[in-house]
Parts: sequence; structure tokens; C-alpha cells
Amino acid sequence: MNKAKRTEIFERLKAANPAPKTELEYSSTFELLISVILSAQATDVGVNKATRRLYPVANTPQAILALGEGGLKQYINTIGLYNSKATNVIKTCAALIDRHDGEVPATRAELVALPGVGRKTANVVLNTAFGQPAMAVDTHIFRVANRTGIAPGETVRAVEDRLLRLVPRPYLQDAHHWLILHGRYVCKARKPDCPDCPILDLCEYKAKALQEPTSP
Repeated sequence: MNKAKRTEIFERLKAANPAPKTELEYSSTFELLISVILSAQATDVGVNKATRRLYPVANTPQAILALGEGGLKQYINTIGLYNSKATNVIKTCAALIDRHDGEVPATRAELVALPGVGRKTANVVLNTAFGQPAMAVDTHIFRVANRTGIAPGETVRAVEDRLLRLVPRPYLQDAHHWLILHGRYVCKARKPDCPDCPILDLCEYKAKALQEPTSP
């Protein structure tokens, strides 16, 4: 895939959604961090249901730490892996207080040093909260990047590196959200909605012809 085709792809995605945003609900950088930690192997919808109960009660490191692990579990027990996530969130809150005066750090190295925060979570926070052109490659982005030919790669890190290098600079900041949403609602894993895809003619997915509507 060449630069002109990638540019057109992102121009169309931008035209359809000029200001893409995460579907996680948050009102502070700290809330975003906790929501992203909770979202591992869980849906944004499920996380939002839990945090709508949690954040009105505790939405600072100090307040969540005061809940304790057992208290926190009562709010997030509808989310998968909630036991280990509660442990990590409590440890992260303690680390934020001890190392960062209760503030969320703005560097990847400091973020990934927090319990339960991997590279993908750090990239979401860097991109969404701090406006850095980071690329958090989840299953949706990995699939879309490979299936369309935008930035194919055998590993998550390979796709991340290629996207950062190949996505045209004007679109890099929002590319993370466009690709996630495209993968979530159009370029779905089991049955991609090729007939309604805004980039169908630009996509290099070999099986897409099977999905295209027949001519009248």
C-alpha cells in the first residue's frame, strides 16, 4: 500500500468521524488510567457500567486506596479478572501517591512502571490524555492494520512501529481511535461489513470481493 492510498483512507475516516474519542467514560486523566487498566479483556461498555458506580464514590488515588482491595472489588466485580485488576489498581494508586504526588505521569517509562500498566495501556493514556501520537495496538487495530494492508505485521509491536512510521502525519494523533472504531463496528473479526465500508475500494483484503454487493 502506498502513501497516497493511506492518506485517502484516513481522509475518509476523518470525514466520517472528525473528532474520534475513546468510548470509555472518564472525567480526569486518573479516571482514564483506571478505566484502561480495567478494560483489559473486557468491553468498554462493561467497564463504563462499573465505573459509573465507582467514580462518584472514589475517583482519586487517595479515595480508591481508602476503599481497599475488598472495597474496590464490590464496584468492579462485574468485570472479567476483577480480582487481579483490583490488586493492580490498589498498587497503582499507592505508587501514584508515593512516586508522583498523586498525579498520572506523562511518560511511557513511568506509566509502564505502574502495576497493571503495560505498553498498550500506557499508549492509550499518552495519546488520549496527553495528546501524544502514541499507537495502542489492540486486537481491533492489529486486525485492521493487517487485513487492509495499512501496516501489516506479525506482532503487536511490529504493527505499532509500522503505523507510527506509515500513517500520514496529519492523521497520526487520531489514527488510534479511527482504527479501533473501524475494527469494532465495520471491519469486525468474524464477519466484516465490507458492503458498508467507507474504504472498501482502497482496502487490500483479499477476501473482500466475497463481501462486495453484486451489481444490479
